[in-house]
This record gives sequence, C-alpha cells and structure tokens, in this order.
Amino acid sequence: MAELGKTNITFASWITLSRLISIPIVLGLLTGQDSAPSRLWSALVFAIAALTDWLDGYIARRWHQETDLGKVLDPLVDKLVILAPMIMLVELGDLPAWSVFTIVARELLITLWRAPSATGASIWGKVKTISQIVAILALLLQIPYAIFLFWLALGLTIFSGLNYVLPIHQS
Repeated sequence: MAELGKTNITFASWITLSRLISIPIVLGLLTGQDSAPSRLWSALVFAIAALTDWLDGYIARRWHQETDLGKVLDPLVDKLVILAPMIMLVELGDLPAWSVFTIVARELLITLWRAPSATGASIWGKVKTISQIVAILALLLQIPYAIFLFWLALGLTIFSGLNYVLPIHQS
C-alpha cells in the first residue's frame, strides 16, 4: 500500500503513529506530581503503547501491509516511546543519567548502522526491547528490585548493539 513519498498510509502505520500520543501523556503524568497514582496511570499508558508495538507488526504481516515507511517509522517510534519515560525516570532520580545516555547512544548508533539496509531487528534487539519495557514498567510501578531489571536491560542493550556491529552468533 504505502511507500515512502506516497500519501497513503496503512492501518498498521496508523497504529504505529498512534503510539506517539502516549509520550506526552506519560511525561505529563510524571511531571505534575510523582505519586503512586500518577506512576500507575503512566505505567498503564506505557503498557498499552508497548502492546500496540506488537499489534502493528502483527497486522502488517497478517494483512500484508509491510512497507518501507513502516520499516523506518516503527523502530523510530519504538525508540521515542521507550526513551521518553527513561529520561523522565532520570529526572525523578530513579536512574542515573549516564545509563540512559548509554542507551540513547546505542539506539542512535545502531539506527544509523542499520539505516542503509532497513533490516528488521535481530532476536537480541527484540529481547533488548522487551527487557527495556519490563524494566520501565517495574520502575514506574516502584516494584522492589526494579533497578536490577534496568541493569539487565542495560546489559542486553549493550550486548545487542555489539552484536549488530560485531555479529557474535550468526543464525
């Protein structure tokens, strides 16, 4: 259906774009007042956004709506949805800035590395994303030992980035 440069956008791409709405909502909920209810609501909005990431990919494959636009848009929106609450968690004092900077740097570098071929995420990239989502949810909900999940996600983020540049295991 839709290709880069054309105005038609597939249903899957609309779902991808809808995830952008979650960013100001999550940030707004955490900016006003750092309370248990605001964190619960921000976690709920974030979880819905994370689920729509799976949904748009499923629909794109199932309904044959995979496009070049979607291959560029989906990972970009994913990064924005994940990095926004991480940056807010730095502001709230839940995460050290250097750790989130490391994740931002990895995401930018690997996005540039992958850009010429527009290849899909590796299995390690998918594991990294899932671990980041789980860690963010745990931190937002202030689950005991949530920081351990974040350190695990950071390790997987670094490992998956290295695996793109220096393939550790070829499938």
